[in-house]
Amino acid sequence: MASEMLGIDIGGSGIKGAPVDLSDGSFTQDRFRAATPHPSRPEAVVRVVAEIVKHFGWEGPVGVTYPGVVIDGVALSAANVSKHWIGVDAAALITEATGCAATVLNDADAAGIAEMRLGAGRGRGGTVAVLTLGTGIGSAVFTEGVLVPNTEFGHIQIDGRDAEHRASAKAREDEGLGWEKWAKRLSVYLGTLEALISPSLFILGGGVSRKAERFVPLIKGVRAEIVPARLVNNAGIVGAAMAAAAHSPGRGAGQVTA
Repeated sequence: MASEMLGIDIGGSGIKGAPVDLSDGSFTQDRFRAATPHPSRPEAVVRVVAEIVKHFGWEGPVGVTYPGVVIDGVALSAANVSKHWIGVDAAALITEATGCAATVLNDADAAGIAEMRLGAGRGRGGTVAVLTLGTGIGSAVFTEGVLVPNTEFGHIQIDGRDAEHRASAKAREDEGLGWEKWAKRLSVYLGTLEALISPSLFILGGGVSRKAERFVPLIKGVRAEIVPARLVNNAGIVGAAMAAAAHSPGRGAGQVTA
């Protein structure tokens, strides 16, 4: 039987998780979602993470994404959650609250790992940029399949503002932008990022990627190929599970490389 691991994805609006079959990225049980607490302080968020672990009756390692920079399990930025996260050992906090050894990584990095192993980036060489369009814009960059962690390219400045404040899915919704106008903003953002890292492929993820046919054909002036994520908004959960497996000898670690 294929190895299984629990993945949990912490987002600015929701926290969701599911046990993942590491052989194909499918969920072995229905996904469970809860609203992200507001304010989203560490203790409140971790209580929800513990609730998800309990919901599945999970025992053993768990992978958890965090929407910001994570180095050695410690959160070092907090753009879309409480600033109280900065400097917190998220891995230790989650491990203590759940009783499960937690592997914590940047949310876009997790989504990128999943897309590169099982999704739209599978088998692709060169430089690939995976972008998650949601509350903000997360980024994961791979060169010849190797992740460059914590790139946070949603925060590059365009016209004096963070790019995610203009071109995220939330910005589209908050400003009531039509698909064409939003695609123009995405075109500027992708063109700016392309000038910096020259990828051969952009993979656009997040929930809005389910509607890729409405905006991807409208993106102009970008040389790189642009495709929607195959794992859509589940990529973070899948990648978190893969990361936990990679750090857990004997539990499928050999199936995933970071």
